[in-house]
Amino acid sequence: MVMIKTVLVTGASAGIGKATAIYLAQNGYNVYGAARRTDKMHDLKTYGIKPVALDVTKDNSIVCCVNQIFEEAGSIDVLVNNAGFGSYGAIEDVSMDDARYQLEVNVFGAMRLTQLVLPKMRENKFGKIVNISSVGGKSSFPLGGWYHASKFALEALSDALRREVKQFGLDVIVIEPGGIKSEWGNIAFESLKRVSGKTAYKDMAAGVENFFCAAGENVPEPIVIAKLVKEGIEAKSPKARYSGGYMAAPSLFMARFIPDKLQDKIIAAQIKL
Repeated sequence: MVMIKTVLVTGASAGIGKATAIYLAQNGYNVYGAARRTDKMHDLKTYGIKPVALDVTKDNSIVCCVNQIFEEAGSIDVLVNNAGFGSYGAIEDVSMDDARYQLEVNVFGAMRLTQLVLPKMRENKFGKIVNISSVGGKSSFPLGGWYHASKFALEALSDALRREVKQFGLDVIVIEPGGIKSEWGNIAFESLKRVSGKTAYKDMAAGVENFFCAAGENVPEPIVIAKLVKEGIEAKSPKARYSGGYMAAPSLFMARFIPDKLQDKIIAAQIKL
């Protein structure tokens, strides 16, 4: 008899998280969708998804979320660490409090959840940790330094974790989205304008916003990433990384093969500096 796997998807109130929760539920998984904005998850119930309140910056909230699922489902077989956002602004302009919060959400929250689910995964000799990174975890764009730092960190932690837990039959999978339709851009650009829109970096801020707004017309729906998550967790021997979305392939190619100085020139040209 095939056992139904239980999945926890964080950041399930919108974008990639919501699309992933719905897609996995439609494909036979027992899905818990977690987010701070529980009012944005009422519609998930129509897919059989169980909404759970979760603030990844608060340890008590993280522990309560995991314990609730353990009590109800017995285990968390797949953890999709998707909760995150982009805080934009020049490194000189971003307050250290905002920088710390960016890392709390995008890095420390994901790793604390991982710590809590791993013991039972080891006991069951089965588990998949899926970390939603970004092509921005391989290459840094100006005015997104702290966001990129969080994704670079997530990539490094994922590599270390993958090598640590392989001995227990567990898999760690990184998903690197390019441009995807979501709330991410609005949040990033609001912080960009607030933080650096009137500073010495205002011209660069305008160029970055214009570049991303133009690219935004071509980005696909988040189902593209949801399908990659499903592919990864169902693969007998999953790849370490999967990528998709607008400009994902060329962005990753540039980060890997093009010299840094030439990358600098290409990015400066894109934002018209």
